[in-house]
Amino acid sequence: MSNRRHFLQGGLSLAALATLAPWFPPAAWGTAPLLQRKIPSSGENIPVIGLGTSRVFNESLDDASLAPLLEVVRTLFAGGATLIDTAPSYGAAEEVTGELLKRSGDLDRAFLATKLSSHGKASGEAQFRASQKALQREKIDLVQVHNLMDTATQLGLLRELKQQGTVRYIGITHYVESAHDDLIETLEKEKGVDFVQFNYSVGERGAEKRLLPYCADHGLATLINRPFQRSALLQQVKGKPLPDWAGELQATSWAQILLKFILAHPAVTVAIPATSKARYMADNLTAGTGPLPDAALREKIVQVFA
Repeated sequence: MSNRRHFLQGGLSLAALATLAPWFPPAAWGTAPLLQRKIPSSGENIPVIGLGTSRVFNESLDDASLAPLLEVVRTLFAGGATLIDTAPSYGAAEEVTGELLKRSGDLDRAFLATKLSSHGKASGEAQFRASQKALQREKIDLVQVHNLMDTATQLGLLRELKQQGTVRYIGITHYVESAHDDLIETLEKEKGVDFVQFNYSVGERGAEKRLLPYCADHGLATLINRPFQRSALLQQVKGKPLPDWAGELQATSWAQILLKFILAHPAVTVAIPATSKARYMADNLTAGTGPLPDAALREKIVQVFA
């Protein structure tokens, strides 16, 4: 098994078994259900682990390329999760996502999040229609303005689409800490935003200063990207055994520890690690079960990666 995952000794847990058989039925995932949190603007519950598709879903639509990704999607739903985050700028990811959900039979169950990365209303509307076609869904759960591109215009369009009933929630995104203040500035100007997506991890904690508190205070749902900093954090602990206190979190891998650190912040709604491997998807889902670290354990995690 990859060094990305280091299981505690003492036999395979049911969650660990799921990493070997990602299509394992939901009842076999153990007694602890996947944690859910509320979307503040609606009160709707949503599972705390989702799936990012940047890079990993930019594949051909042939059966050989889709087969391993289909197991990722099946594992996502088997583990009780629903959110898949994609974008037109991710190459073929939207089209791949739509085809996988069609093949898995989960097209109606998925909480589909995509983005607009256009200039001008007409271009944004055309891009949205293309996303509907690629994702094979008329109604998209969440559409976000990607990296604050032509934000005012695109949010205006999204408000119209939401009023028409083709978009359920609207949001804005970025992926670098230097843009966090810009996100807050936008949120102070623009009303009706439901979600904010940004980077946050044990290695990039800038969101703790202003952005996460702002979201908590203003009733904004958060999607957390780059939870492993594109695997840099996992590389940092490659080959290292888990610390003794990992048992207090029921954590069986470094990835789970990193995700539990993120989920322990009360302003976090969903973390969306990307993966193309079903066993990693199962492992990520396990982070959304069992205990989360308190302040003392969070500090121990910080010290490991300092």
